[in-house]
Amino acid sequence: MFDVYLFNFKTITLNIMKKIFLFLALSILFSTESIAQGPDEDQLGAWYMYFYNTTFKDSNWGIQGDFQYRDWRGFGDREQLLLRSGLTYTPTNSGVKFTLGYANISTGQYGTEIDNAVLENRIYQEALFSNTILKRLLLTHRFRYEQRWVEDQDFRTRYRYNLFVNVPFNNTSLVKNTYYLAFYNEIFINGERDIDNGREVQFFDRNRTYLGLGYAINDKIRVQLGWMEQTTANWQKGQLQFSLHHTF
Repeated sequence: MFDVYLFNFKTITLNIMKKIFLFLALSILFSTESIAQGPDEDQLGAWYMYFYNTTFKDSNWGIQGDFQYRDWRGFGDREQLLLRSGLTYTPTNSGVKFTLGYANISTGQYGTEIDNAVLENRIYQEALFSNTILKRLLLTHRFRYEQRWVEDQDFRTRYRYNLFVNVPFNNTSLVKNTYYLAFYNEIFINGERDIDNGREVQFFDRNRTYLGLGYAINDKIRVQLGWMEQTTANWQKGQLQFSLHHTF
């Protein structure tokens, strides 16, 4: 019974992916034609990230999360500080990891002091599963649903889909001493559009496309360095990404 449910879940999500890819292409085309005032798009930013996950011994349960510092310029003009953690559950022999988590975010405005940061509390649910193509094309799919309480705004929700692709060069998996190519693309779709006092957000929220190189220091720790282009409804900007991925 449960195996049938998981099969249906994967079938449904793959169908959703096809529709998302079509919408993604149309959304990027539309959004790049409507760039409004925002941060300096020629100023390269930087994101510094730590991701962790673990499974409790002899259990289907675990925890995962990430801590991120994002800067409009590299250092000195904080874009965002994000602290996020969640409880995970992986049904036996399912290949699908479910997460229920919480995030606290403070977002600064471009070129202003941190005292002007906007605070946000967020609850999220996600499903994550992986598959391999041609032995070296390692794919991971993540679907995430967010409930957001942003300062000075009404309650909001958002839908996200991320496709991660890792391609190891000298192994068929990301084991110790493996060099690999890392790519991802994530699309964000707003739920509620009316955010209070006549203000609205667009249906398309943003898209992120990343390309980088990674190295597995050992079977538990990997590092990545890459470049990510973020396209919102109002602006488009590139940033360097430095990330540490830790399984313990």
